[in-house]
Amino acid sequence: MKLEHVEAAANQSWLTVVGALHPKPTDGLSDVVKTLVLLGPFEPGFWDHFTTSTEYTDEQPDPLDRWSDRVISTLANTLNANPYFPFGGPPFQPFIRWAQSSGRAHLSPVGLLVHDHAGMMVSYRGALGFATQMDLPETAPSPCLSCEKQPCKTACPVDAFADGGYDVAACKADLDTPENTCLSKGCAARRACPISQAYGRIEPQSAFHMEAFR
Repeated sequence: MKLEHVEAAANQSWLTVVGALHPKPTDGLSDVVKTLVLLGPFEPGFWDHFTTSTEYTDEQPDPLDRWSDRVISTLANTLNANPYFPFGGPPFQPFIRWAQSSGRAHLSPVGLLVHDHAGMMVSYRGALGFATQMDLPETAPSPCLSCEKQPCKTACPVDAFADGGYDVAACKADLDTPENTCLSKGCAARRACPISQAYGRIEPQSAFHMEAFR
């Protein structure tokens, strides 16, 4: 099995490889797992595909998690892999640590993850663990290192990321104010990232996630 084969199979279900790593003992996985492949939405077009699914239209709770469980479990069965998900806990799988270990996601100046392709709109729907050690491509340094203006630091309307922290209460309180656009368009700090702006996530998708957050 090669990473290119995983990518091709994932694309058939509107998912894409957003990182991969050779796990270390501290990553919390069985020694059997030699390669862990992280999966996220395949953009542009993911949202149009997902919103036609049974999970989205059946009006039951957690449609995106249920879709991810079904699709990624099917992929795991097809590719002879073990599926892992960022939901369903506690305990929860350490997806943020895995993302950083992949070398394709880094901490942004405001403390949120920034991805080399998805920017601060990165989303992890699940992962596949393989018993074979795949060859992995080289990764680049954090894109924030070459981002001179770093607009994410000043985009938040309530400065919720001041002093290196995250004021969740202030963030949520501002969502219901008339002038706030985060609820309908997505987090202003995430949107300000230049890589996010070229990623292809549409506003209804961001609104879905923001409503779940609220």
